[in-house]
This record gives sequence, C-alpha cells and structure tokens, in this order.
Amino acid sequence: MHDAIVIGAGPAGLQAALTLGRMHRSALLLDSGEYRNGTVQHMHNMIGEDGTPPAELRRRARAELAAYDTVAVRDTAAQRIDGSADEGFRVTLADGTVEHGRRVVLATGIADDLPAVPGLAPLWGLRAFSCPFCDGHEHAGRPIAILGAAPRAQHLIGMLGPIVGEITVVPADAPFGDDDRALLEGLGVRITGPAVEVSEHDAGVRVRTADGDLDVAGVFVAAVSMRQRAPFAADLGLRMLESGSVEIDELGRTSVPGVYAAGDLAHRATLPGPMAAVLLAAAAGQLAAIGIIRSLLEDAH
Repeated sequence: MHDAIVIGAGPAGLQAALTLGRMHRSALLLDSGEYRNGTVQHMHNMIGEDGTPPAELRRRARAELAAYDTVAVRDTAAQRIDGSADEGFRVTLADGTVEHGRRVVLATGIADDLPAVPGLAPLWGLRAFSCPFCDGHEHAGRPIAILGAAPRAQHLIGMLGPIVGEITVVPADAPFGDDDRALLEGLGVRITGPAVEVSEHDAGVRVRTADGDLDVAGVFVAAVSMRQRAPFAADLGLRMLESGSVEIDELGRTSVPGVYAAGDLAHRATLPGPMAAVLLAAAAGQLAAIGIIRSLLEDAH
C-alpha cells in the first residue's frame, strides 16, 4: 500500500512525487508518456529554466526522483480507479496489474482540441500557440496571425499588442459578422476571410485564407477548447467547475476525500480557469503533496 499514487508525470506529478519522497512517504508515479506540451521545443516564463526543452526538464526530474528510495516510477498509464480513502484506492494499470494507495493525485492534465483547419495540428506548440505568457515574447516586433473567434481574439490582441508587430485576425471557419468585424477593426488589426490551410514557411507560417495567402512569424489560436485528458474526474464523480476543470481547494483536495488534483486539469473556484504554466503546475503538485502528508498525519492521530 503506497502512501500515494500519482497519476501523470508532467511538472505537477513530478513535483508531487518529489515532495512526497523528500518526506520519506512511499509514492508511485505513473507516467503514460503523454504530455500537453509534448510537441513544445522550449518552455518559457519559468525562472531558471526559461528556454529549457520540456523533455529535458522531465528527464532531469526523473533522475532526481531516483535518489529517493520511497519513490517508484512506472512507465504505464492508469486505466481505472476504485476504492476510497477509508479502505484505500485501487488503481488498475494498462497492463492489468493493480496498485494500492492511501491517497491518489490526479495530474493527468488537459488536452487541447484545435479548430479543424488543415495543417494546424502539426504546427501546434511549434509555430502555433495559445498562451501569450509562454510564447508572446518570441514574436516581439514580428507579424502574427490570430486564428479564431472574435471575443477571444479581442483578449489576445490586448495581451499581444504591446509585444508583436502587425496583427491579422483570421476566422477559423465562417466570416465575422458586422459587429465582430467592427469591434476588431476598432482595435487596429487587419481582418481576412476564413482560414483554408496553414503550413510552415520560411521559419514562419503561411496562412492560406479565402482572401489569399498571409505570411506571418507565428499563429496564436483563439479557438482552442480544452478537455480532461483522462476519464478519472468523471469516473470518480468529482465536482467540476464551469471551465471543465476539477474543483480543488488550496491544498489540491477535490470533492472526494483522499483524491487530490494538481496541474492544469484543476483549479480553485476563485480563479477564472486553469493556470496553464509549468511553474504553476509544479507549485500545485507540491501543494497537493503537502495536503496528502497533512491528511496522513491526521489519520495517524
């Protein structure tokens, strides 16, 4: 019986396992090999690691965990979670084996569903992005395209306007209506017809639109929808927020005793949505581990 089973080995899960290991608590970390930033070449906006490839961070973190005797890592995915905090949780793995834990940390993250624009998916995380905090600076003074709906595009224009050069807004499907077009044009940006295709071109992106070709340094997508990468939140009946994320408190506790969540699959109700950043995910993993240690101490007394 592990003290905790951590499901997901991105920054949230890795940090949760490290914190548990440093407190000499037994932890099993399950690494499915799937990561939201799996296609990203360099992560940004993380002190001391600005520009580090995410895969390198994961490699170093795995090496650090090897120094802790109470932490085990398995390169496999979880398929099912049963049980409770009173009797212990049973986690069925992809190979059919079952592991047991007093607590569970969900750190499986979210998945991005992109607009159905041909060529966009292969560029995701390489030339196409969604986060100004993560990738805006790299496009300083250069032309970009914003792909997607007007309300979200307006938000991105406000954030990226002081950073980038010329901004062109490209609808992902149907042309903008008169009200949306007037709103965006009032912000001083260009507008084209709907996107037909995107492709890599001369270290940038060529956006083929209904009005012709547009060459830009990168594309920021304003029409990304997010969903839980794994089914466990629904399977366990966790309380969810309007954002589609798991509701947690300040120590990562979910609505089900003994189940914790960390990373961009969860957030507190006081926040408008998940804070999708490596540093914040790691911090959430540490807080969840602290919450687990506190709860185990309470059980012991």
